[in-house]
Amino acid sequence: MQTAQRNSLRLLQWMMVASLALPLALFIFTSAVSWISIRETADREIERALDVAHEHALKVFETIDRSLSEMAEIIRDVPDADIVAREQSLHLRLKQLVASLPQVKSVWIFDASGHALVNSLVVPAAEIDFSDRDYFKAHTAGDIGTYIGEALTPRPPYQGSAFFGVSRRRPREDGGFAGVLQASLFPEYFENYYARIGREPGSYFALGRTDGAVLARHPTLDRDVRPDSNAPIEKIAADSPTTRLITVASPADGIERRLGYRQLAEHPIYVGAGLETSAIRARWLSTMSQHLIFGAPATALLFALLGLALRRTRHLYVEAEKRRVAEEALKPGQRLEALGQLTGGVAHDFNNLLTVIRASVDLLRRPDLPEPRRLRYIEAISDTVTRAAKLTAQLLAFARRQALKPEVFEVGRGVQTLAEMIGTLIGPHIEIVILGPEEPCFVDADAGQFETAIINMAVNARDAMEGRGRLTIAVGMAASLPNAAPSSQHPYGYVAVSVADTGGGIPPDQFERIFEPFFTTKQAGHGTGLGLSQVFGFAKHSGGEVAVASEVGKGSTFTLFLPRTAGSGRSRQTPAADAPAVSGSGMAVLVVEDNAEVGRFTTDALAELGYATRLVTDATHALEELAVDPDRFDAVFTDVMMPGMTGIELAQEVRRRYPELPVLLTSGYSHMLSTHGSYGFELLQKPYSIEQLSLVLYRAGRRKLKPASTAASS
Repeated sequence: MQTAQRNSLRLLQWMMVASLALPLALFIFTSAVSWISIRETADREIERALDVAHEHALKVFETIDRSLSEMAEIIRDVPDADIVAREQSLHLRLKQLVASLPQVKSVWIFDASGHALVNSLVVPAAEIDFSDRDYFKAHTAGDIGTYIGEALTPRPPYQGSAFFGVSRRRPREDGGFAGVLQASLFPEYFENYYARIGREPGSYFALGRTDGAVLARHPTLDRDVRPDSNAPIEKIAADSPTTRLITVASPADGIERRLGYRQLAEHPIYVGAGLETSAIRARWLSTMSQHLIFGAPATALLFALLGLALRRTRHLYVEAEKRRVAEEALKPGQRLEALGQLTGGVAHDFNNLLTVIRASVDLLRRPDLPEPRRLRYIEAISDTVTRAAKLTAQLLAFARRQALKPEVFEVGRGVQTLAEMIGTLIGPHIEIVILGPEEPCFVDADAGQFETAIINMAVNARDAMEGRGRLTIAVGMAASLPNAAPSSQHPYGYVAVSVADTGGGIPPDQFERIFEPFFTTKQAGHGTGLGLSQVFGFAKHSGGEVAVASEVGKGSTFTLFLPRTAGSGRSRQTPAADAPAVSGSGMAVLVVEDNAEVGRFTTDALAELGYATRLVTDATHALEELAVDPDRFDAVFTDVMMPGMTGIELAQEVRRRYPELPVLLTSGYSHMLSTHGSYGFELLQKPYSIEQLSLVLYRAGRRKLKPASTAASS
């Protein structure tokens, strides 16, 4: 019991641990899956944003290229002097071009020395040397195509916001260097566009050169960032012009981002797009917090409920232990009370029986007693002894200490055989209804005890109906015992014999006492109170059960359940208890009995019937007698309960040494017999009559003679 309690408490503790561990493991797994999913979603967003930014930058620079190409066609092979002469018209043309392109701040035409011939800002152009600007110097050594310069600030007297130049070489007719065509672009144009498309928190866009110089970015910085060819972003942008996403901290602001870069075709420039990793983590944390909002309270509630259950279970076990201790303290008193009730009932009934025997013996001692009266007193003593033996058998059956004699028999046929006897017992005013089974129902049980149990239930029903009503005995089959665990059920099911009456029913206050020994509601002298106790003991001893259903005013039904057995049985022969005594015809019997009076009675009775006897008081002396000459005995008749070696041990030893010598057992009660049976030896229950003793000895002698006669004939 304590082990089961510890196991249940340990189970609750493990359930509490599991109520936290399993949700935690599930949360960790879900977090990992969610992080992967959110990061993949962020990568797709970055790639889409990169596509948009790349498409936009490509269109812008293609437009600039076309504009520069148009200007180059206009002034192709035109000398610088002619260009200056046409400065006014060219200025207007350039101004119109700038007005149509919002990303362009100004457009310039420079001569070979770096002086502006025409620009879109003012007329005439200021005499300022621009030969030191990168967008000019890049073309002096040779034709490199379109060049994109660094971010610059205007040189006085020109004013305005910062710009970066997009320039081309002006070739002469002989291929020499004639000057530069240049367009100044607004970085803030790109920054404003990136701000419009990058509304997600943590969005990042950049426009830069392949050497790492950043021309425009979102979000903007308050300071200029010079190119660093050793920085990770610049190296990746320079080494891998195709799209590839990376996670890296920017050297410009120190913020870690998930970035992607893509170079513009035929242009030494790239665009970048990305998301701050903190923004990606914020999305993930927001998603997981939603799980926590629902999961955490549920987990906490489950843990609290299990904790409450554990606390309540511990409290119940403590209370149960206190109750068990209290019950254990009461058990000695209850046992004494039960023992007192049992001994009182036994003493009462046996005193009544002894009174009859004592009175009969006293009357038999009177001289000149007439023969009819002497025979009547002898018959009274015999009947009283039979009643005493029956009372003892009922006590042993209730205590499940009686040695049963199981045999396979058909229950339906047995009940039909008892019908006439039951009719005689219950009287003519009670209608008897016998309902047989649909198919034969065989059991392996003590047939005599079975008959006694059915008769006891029938007599109990008769008394409940006060001699008038209807008694129904039904035989059927049941798959299981009522209120029994599945593991304890019999594989072939059970045979159920129900005895139903139309009496007044059992009052609720008496329901739990009906199987108590000596409990009876009958008047004094009308019952021992052991009838239902015998039914209860027989059912338990046979591996079955007895169930009761009753309703006050509507009668009661007692149902006896016995384990069903497979196969068929033989018809049970009626015991020849009243058969005449059989002569011994000179048979020799070794009687082993430790009680001197019983032994003397047995040997005297056998001598009267012509048996030769030898009486010993224990098994040791019996083996010594057999060792001298075992052939001088035709049978061994031994008591079971003896000091030292028991009768069963003696019988087993005789069987081992002298296999052909029959051994008969006798006992009034033996724990070994009630537990293990008679071990294959014939058993004669005490008290026994001379006739019964002579009959079993006669059968034993015949069994011994059979092998000998068979050997002689062969």
